[in-house]
Amino acid sequence: MKRAGILMCALVMAMGVTTAWAQKKDVRLSIATGGTGGVYYPLGGGMASVISKHVAYIEATAEVTSASVDNCLLVGAGKADLALVMADTALDAFEAKGKFKDKLPIRTAAVLYPNNMHVVTVEGKGIEKISDLKGRRVSTGSPGSGTEVMALRVLEASGIDPDKDLKRDKLGASESAGALKDGKIDAYFWVGGLPTASVTDLGATPGIKLKLVGHDETVAKMNEKYGPLYVKGKIPAKTYPGQDTDVPIAVVWNLLICNEKTKESVIYDVLKALFENKSELVAVHQEGKHLEVASQKDGSPIPFHPGAIKFFAEKGVTLK
Repeated sequence: MKRAGILMCALVMAMGVTTAWAQKKDVRLSIATGGTGGVYYPLGGGMASVISKHVAYIEATAEVTSASVDNCLLVGAGKADLALVMADTALDAFEAKGKFKDKLPIRTAAVLYPNNMHVVTVEGKGIEKISDLKGRRVSTGSPGSGTEVMALRVLEASGIDPDKDLKRDKLGASESAGALKDGKIDAYFWVGGLPTASVTDLGATPGIKLKLVGHDETVAKMNEKYGPLYVKGKIPAKTYPGQDTDVPIAVVWNLLICNEKTKESVIYDVLKALFENKSELVAVHQEGKHLEVASQKDGSPIPFHPGAIKFFAEKGVTLK
């Protein structure tokens, strides 16, 4: 009898462990990020770690992707649960414009951090302004990326036809930096946080003097055509090796998006984990410091998810 009791206790304990384990693995979230040379991937990885650590029933993983355009498509199709995207690309996806044929069922979970347009070249190329890119070989970002979307808009606002006035390559952040280093291209566009690892590596390369091209004059024309999505900003001096002065640029916010059908409690718990453990994100990448309740009010051009609306309402911010 005593032995039977012991066996019963062991069985109950085993069932308890099994139940707890099953609960921990009950929800799996895939976070679509970007290429390994940008900020989306490490920051998305940090988010996955925080969520998995602090939400008992969720296991989250970060996935390498081509970034914003593809990320919207993945979330809209239910092939990714969360994604980091640029606000301008998200609006196109929501309204079936640009590269999107159909309206996608996406919603904002949170406004993350400002995305900074880099126009990168090196000294000796004779490139001082955007108009100097005419006739050059330029990478406008990988296909399916928010970089490509915004790069084409900057060029358009500068009076440059990317298909007629450039020899155009379509490379990601790391590939673009490598091609510029090897002399295969003259310049490239990259939209990302500060600092971006691949740009830092390029600037630290012996024998190369990094040069960033200012372009904040394009903001007004882009907003006139596409809506109030962009603001003037700067890449502060010394952000990158060899960068001696502030560079005036165009800036757009990044969003964390989800599918409109995602369970409200899941988004609420994800946000609770991220905001309450923000220091862990900052430890992964300094752009995590921009995760603020105050940024939510005016940062998203598409509607927020109900789980986000509930979470931020508790923080005193009314969203729609």
